[in-house]
Amino acid sequence: MSPPDHLLAVPIVLPAMIAPATMLSMRRHRNLALALSLGGAIAMLVAAVALLALAQDDTVRSYALGGWAAPFGIILVLDRLAATMLVLAALLGAIVLLHAVVTGADRRGWHFHPLFHFQLMGLNGAFLTGDLFNLFVFFEVLLIASYGLMLHGQGPARIKAGIAYVVVNIVGSALFLIALGLLYGLTSTLNMADLAVRVATLGAADQGLLRTAGLLLMAVFALKAAVVPIHLWLPRTYAATMPVVAALFAIMTKVGVYAMIRTVPLIFGTRGGAAAWVPAPYLLPAAMLGALLGFVGVLAARGMREQAAFAVLASTGTLLMAVSCWREATLAAAIYYLVQATLAGAALFLVADVTMRRRGQYADAIVPGPRFAGQDDAGLLYLTAAIAVVGLPPLAGFVGKLLILDASFDLPAWPAVWTVILVSTLVGVVGFSRSGSTLFWKAAPPDADAIAGAHRSRMEFAAPLALLALLAVLTVAAGWVTAQTRATAAQVMAPDRYVAAILGTRR
Repeated sequence: MSPPDHLLAVPIVLPAMIAPATMLSMRRHRNLALALSLGGAIAMLVAAVALLALAQDDTVRSYALGGWAAPFGIILVLDRLAATMLVLAALLGAIVLLHAVVTGADRRGWHFHPLFHFQLMGLNGAFLTGDLFNLFVFFEVLLIASYGLMLHGQGPARIKAGIAYVVVNIVGSALFLIALGLLYGLTSTLNMADLAVRVATLGAADQGLLRTAGLLLMAVFALKAAVVPIHLWLPRTYAATMPVVAALFAIMTKVGVYAMIRTVPLIFGTRGGAAAWVPAPYLLPAAMLGALLGFVGVLAARGMREQAAFAVLASTGTLLMAVSCWREATLAAAIYYLVQATLAGAALFLVADVTMRRRGQYADAIVPGPRFAGQDDAGLLYLTAAIAVVGLPPLAGFVGKLLILDASFDLPAWPAVWTVILVSTLVGVVGFSRSGSTLFWKAAPPDADAIAGAHRSRMEFAAPLALLALLAVLTVAAGWVTAQTRATAAQVMAPDRYVAAILGTRR
């Protein structure tokens, strides 16, 4: 095996080492633990960028842990899509972790840093694995870590929302195992490349079970992505948790979308028999409802965190409208929109965090209050994040929506797609305009109580500003980025290349 291939294991091994190291050193040597945590996040970003550079030659690479070849061993797979998601997770993780340290949010419990890195380990493993059972395992790793992070800082509202979050995901895990059991019973394998080969050879008698397994699997991924009507857990969970944790969770729904993109063209594509393109009839209507309901929620929200949670729901719906077409052009537009929507949603949560820290007893409630230190700066950041989330020019959200509109123009459902995107954008503009003017520009009532709270450092603005700067870069470099997303979509929609890279002559 060539030496560069060992780099594929770094995004999993590195956080697996950093997490226990920070846990052991946190109580007695906090500064050492912080150095390990931040250093690990930076090292992970460097490794992810190196893997993205490695993927530029359009080769699908695999790494067999323990030397056991596919389909029998644990296989990690690197292609353009996996590399893109690794960079996105590493960028988001490093910025959010910096914000947690600067604001002191990590001090609300002893285990924030270990849980944070275990969460990143689960995310990276989900992006790299070439096996459905190991996808389940990494889902469980990131979910268990997210349970702890979601409850970080405690509080009755957080615990109540956390119980619902845990129950929903336990149900999802049970359905995932049932789907895996059906697929393994039918094909005797759970390696994705091997499944792609064996599903195509199943007889007529097995097609009903195959379609059932495919639908169950897509239901699980839809639950992770908070697709309507199984989305109700998301607004309550994200609004109740600490904003810095919710900012990291902005990528959690995208893991469900990633899993769909990874498995549908590969396993349930044109050779999938009765399960061919199994989510197609249901995904587009659900995505449209998600985009509309999300921005209606933005309009009706009573707090900044609740508004940001509904914005994540809306962006996922818009993203899935493009994914559900299962065409190369729309998938390329979806990948661009996925990156910008994750960064924009996280930025909105961090802006909510710095704002509520300065508003004292008013917190993140969308009501007028007395002026606070840094109000103009916070208002400008909020305006910029809202522009990105809604999809107005000149930021990347506008480019992403424009790409989706253009790619869907020759589809039979294009009038519905265009109508939903334009109407939901208008609703989002009204919602953010109303809340922004109330929070930052409307005068407080004469009898309003003065803000009670400690002085806050201006360094707290650094992380949301960094996320918004990345969105600006994504806009300026849209030509290069869209070339990358087109190449990524072409690779995803050519499953034979993936299968050949993993199985070789064993096909």
